[in-house]
Amino acid sequence: MIRAMALTMSDVERFEASRPRLEAIAYRLLGSASEAEDAVQETFLRWQAAEVERVEVPEAWLTKVLTNLCLNQLTSARARRETYVGQWLPEPLLTGDPMLGPAETAEQRESVSLAVLALLERLSPGERAVYVLREAFQYTHREIAEILDISEDASQQTLHRARKHVAQGRARTEIDEAAARRIVDEFLTAATSGRTEPLVRLLTQDAVSIGDGGGKVPARAKAFEGASAVATFLRGLFKPGKAKRDLVGGTAEIHAATANGDPAVVAVVRGRVVGIMCLEVTPEGIAGFRNQVNPDKLERATRQWAATDHGEPLFRAF
Repeated sequence: MIRAMALTMSDVERFEASRPRLEAIAYRLLGSASEAEDAVQETFLRWQAAEVERVEVPEAWLTKVLTNLCLNQLTSARARRETYVGQWLPEPLLTGDPMLGPAETAEQRESVSLAVLALLERLSPGERAVYVLREAFQYTHREIAEILDISEDASQQTLHRARKHVAQGRARTEIDEAAARRIVDEFLTAATSGRTEPLVRLLTQDAVSIGDGGGKVPARAKAFEGASAVATFLRGLFKPGKAKRDLVGGTAEIHAATANGDPAVVAVVRGRVVGIMCLEVTPEGIAGFRNQVNPDKLERATRQWAATDHGEPLFRAF
């Protein structure tokens, strides 16, 4: 049991100043906003129990504690995901969420895309930690070595392996907000046309659609693969029906947005986000759809949605 110490106001302020960065690191490491929040709270408890007056560099100390908590969490999370119902997808975050972290460089923006977060699931916990700390937060190999208790050479070699794994993913096209809306508008026009041909023209031949319902909302356990199969699924998904309205609790308002830097379709029912579909855009077309409908992974998005101005829906569906 961690014994709490009396923290001064200055000690608490030092921690709170680091909280946004710690949450952004934890989210990239874990792919879950709720788990990231828990890891940061546990880090605070460790800070509260430490002799903080002896901590020379609080930022480094907090990062080391948080990263190692996340490494332990990743090990147990892998075991849990083996029994997860259906496909497991990272939790999407809407643009403006501070947990998305820094976005000054292409590497930082790419590191938080759902495509890369999904690829990071294939890495070992150590590879994931090195990749995130170096690519997203620009820690030096010396700093990473101190955080993970490894040598600088080991950090460099681990990064090289991690980059190779991530590079095997698709080339991503960076999209600004205006372009994202145009892409979503074009996609929704095709998806609601009642025909598959307009959709097929927007997709790459090897397009994939994956859904995560977490066993709480129906979602196909196996991905749809190939332009024809994906287009057929999407045409049916946007076809109105009473069963769909009953499932989500009413008529869904459909909005264009961005999530994790990708164009996204957001479905909202009475202020509650019930689905986020992220589109993976490549120079050849839309290559992937990641559909998050697990309500546990949409709670933070619902809070973010309520706190922002999102305009009128494009249309009402289901």
